[in-house]
Amino acid sequence: MNAQLRNTLLSGIYLSTAFIFFQCGKNTDSAGGKFPISSDSFVPNPRVVTEKPIAKLAIGDQAPPFKLPDVEGKFHSLDDYADFEVLVVNFTCNHCPTAQAYEDRYMALVREYEGKSVALIAISTNSPIAVLPEELGYTDLGDYYEEMKIRAVDKGYNFPYLYDGDTHEFSLAYGPTATPHVFVFDKKRKLTYSGRIDASEKPGTGNSEDLRMAIEATLKGEALPAEKAQTPAFGCSMKWAWKNEYTLKTNKDWAAKEVTIEKLSPAGLADLLKNDTDELLLVNFWATWCGPCIIEYPEFVTIQRMYGERDFQFVSVSMDTPDQAEKALKFLKGKASALPNYIMDTEDKYAVIKVVGSDWDGSLPITLLIEPGGKVAYRVPGTIDALKLKKAIVDHPMIGRYY
Repeated sequence: MNAQLRNTLLSGIYLSTAFIFFQCGKNTDSAGGKFPISSDSFVPNPRVVTEKPIAKLAIGDQAPPFKLPDVEGKFHSLDDYADFEVLVVNFTCNHCPTAQAYEDRYMALVREYEGKSVALIAISTNSPIAVLPEELGYTDLGDYYEEMKIRAVDKGYNFPYLYDGDTHEFSLAYGPTATPHVFVFDKKRKLTYSGRIDASEKPGTGNSEDLRMAIEATLKGEALPAEKAQTPAFGCSMKWAWKNEYTLKTNKDWAAKEVTIEKLSPAGLADLLKNDTDELLLVNFWATWCGPCIIEYPEFVTIQRMYGERDFQFVSVSMDTPDQAEKALKFLKGKASALPNYIMDTEDKYAVIKVVGSDWDGSLPITLLIEPGGKVAYRVPGTIDALKLKKAIVDHPMIGRYY
């Protein structure tokens, strides 16, 4: 069952990204040299594990050892950073809106402490199989290792981004409570600070005040006041690998939802495309006889699950003939398409093309992202690139990556 679950998630949720591999820019330490990394290769294997105890480091505790791969498959260990006076470990992830809100600030700190014997790294602890599509409403990516590579390239990370999502072997010894959660260690690798980066989540409202203060005090060999040495870490909860019961239940509940299909006239389609709503509308025209259509269709169901609680709605429009409604419905049920599904109530394909507009040559599939009022914000003639489409949605001003 565990292997089946993982394969289902990979094919149904992250089909377009699971096999994309990027090479990030070279990693450099704060003194300008390369980070010490081995040439070991790495193949991720996230899986369900039994619940394990989660540590809670106290001020003065020793940094637990680790050996984890970065996004290039090279392994980093605690000993690799022995020459640095200060080590900062940031437990974060791809999908969390709070984590994304702090990315630029963390990168700015890396630049600020370049050449000052401070090493800043990040670890993605989340189990990717414990993350539901419904939890991805503020992102285009989940927490699979392959997706970490994409995020590192997209943002131009200037710090090592390490993966511990298979079994949390090392992260459990640190005990992060949310993403992001930072830990600061001195030269002897004793904990001097743990908690938030700063107290203002929204980008532009904070400047890493808490973390910078901790770094500066640690560099000077000074202890922080007790009330400032450990602060709450606000953000998304950790997605431990044993917390998958809710994932299984939610997927099962979605699969059990009723799937229907309604006939839609050309006039009704014209009204639909006007998008007289306050939501972004994603419309996909498809048919059961269209191979690319049926292959890519599960991505749209995932996209609806991701952004459906935001200002967003996906609608499917079948271009099968009206007498093929049952065939189209059978397909939609097989894909758990529990969302507004339509089939054109006409055999006149050109009447439909006329409604959609001259930009459509009539070939399937075609996908439109429509703003309120009917303006097409993003158009995909042919097969979608699911990652690009998700980016177009989440980066639209009506959606966004932050609260």
